[in-house]
Amino acid sequence: MLKIAVLSDIHGNYTALQKCLDYAVNIGVDTFIFLGDYLGELTYPQKTMDILYSIKEKKTCFFIKGNKEDYWLNYEKDPNGWKEYDSTTGCLYYTYQNLKQKDIQFFKSLLLKEELKFNGLLPITICHGSPRKTNEKLLPGNDNTFQIIENNPSNYILCGHTHKQGKIKHNEKIVLNAGSVGVPLDSNGKAQFIILKGTPDIWDYEFISIEYDVEKVVADLHSSGLNKKAPYWCKVSENLLRTGTIPHSMVLARAMAICKDNFGECIWPNIPEECWEQAVRELLPE
Repeated sequence: MLKIAVLSDIHGNYTALQKCLDYAVNIGVDTFIFLGDYLGELTYPQKTMDILYSIKEKKTCFFIKGNKEDYWLNYEKDPNGWKEYDSTTGCLYYTYQNLKQKDIQFFKSLLLKEELKFNGLLPITICHGSPRKTNEKLLPGNDNTFQIIENNPSNYILCGHTHKQGKIKHNEKIVLNAGSVGVPLDSNGKAQFIILKGTPDIWDYEFISIEYDVEKVVADLHSSGLNKKAPYWCKVSENLLRTGTIPHSMVLARAMAICKDNFGECIWPNIPEECWEQAVRELLPE
């Protein structure tokens, strides 16, 4: 029986990634699907990339582009607007500065979606957000999601982007969200992915959540100095890693609202640190 591990939204968490890969290999997985957002929030991006290149050489792997990859590729074309010491873009700048040309070429090679067909098994669509856009969310009970499902050629869609594991079923078609390896939501600090098992008539699936050394990842934020470059973004990361609650998007939205209230307008990425400080103080636990 074919076993496949489906991993998404690593966001530079090489510690969690290695734990997930070890688990999968130990249960006999030899095919891996990666659904994008390989880097972004966390430290030492080359460690994540080296792990991905290594597994790519040893196993059958499929890789799809996420919205974070669009960030790096767009910045390469127009390197403006990001600052080294800034809670809004400090992590983005840090990651980009640590990329190699090999990484950029790898990201350029990635497709938005792919239709996978394994011998004797049902076809699968893989994507990051949706089959249409890297940053489009497939959400339960959503008419737009139902339309995308209906228009998709295969009966199975694998996605990520929301950082929440889950299943959506519509007209006998199924969407499986792998959650997030690196910074999952509603996970109690555990790394998330999916194990698929193929049979001729159906794909069996298991949502996996496993513990890993979260405190090592938090310590990396400090030892690398990233917490000085993007202080409030990293505070959100620390809380998210430990608890699986309060995503960056929520705090960013509040910081932008405070910015607009204080200054009359707010255009990303120009968000003053004082607005970030207030948003973190309001939303994060003491």
